[in-house]
Amino acid sequence: MRAFVIYDSQYGNTEKVAQEIGKALQAQAEVIVCRVGEVTTGQLAGIGLLAVGSPTQRFNPTPVVTEFLSSIPPNGLKGIKVAAFDTRLTWEVIQKTPPLPFFERIFGYAASRIGKALKKKGGSLVVEPEGFFVEGTEGPLSVGELERAAAWALKLFA
Repeated sequence: MRAFVIYDSQYGNTEKVAQEIGKALQAQAEVIVCRVGEVTTGQLAGIGLLAVGSPTQRFNPTPVVTEFLSSIPPNGLKGIKVAAFDTRLTWEVIQKTPPLPFFERIFGYAASRIGKALKKKGGSLVVEPEGFFVEGTEGPLSVGELERAAAWALKLFA
């Protein structure tokens, strides 16, 4: 099986998570991990799994991820297993920054929006969208998040 892990990253944290997911998937599939701007929707033909990730910015994926998802044709992911992930601030940091807790409860995170877009394009969501935590806007990733990303990746084939 062929798998794609497509991501965008502002400070390198989401890229690290994507690379870790790709490494974990290598035992099960031929994996390509690449930044969203380096892939076209035509390259998705014949894959069995697509995981898409983005940092959460203003409760959304980055504009380039949103644009890529929009460019996938209707039913373009039919028969493909899909998964969504993001990087996000820890709840402790959010709580210290009013009014972020209020808006977080209303708008959520990038992974849920990515998951909805993948399903709308015909993909079969194999796990719930997942968030991986960073300690601040620029990171670093919280301790244990790369290990958690690898464990999450293994669920994609369960």
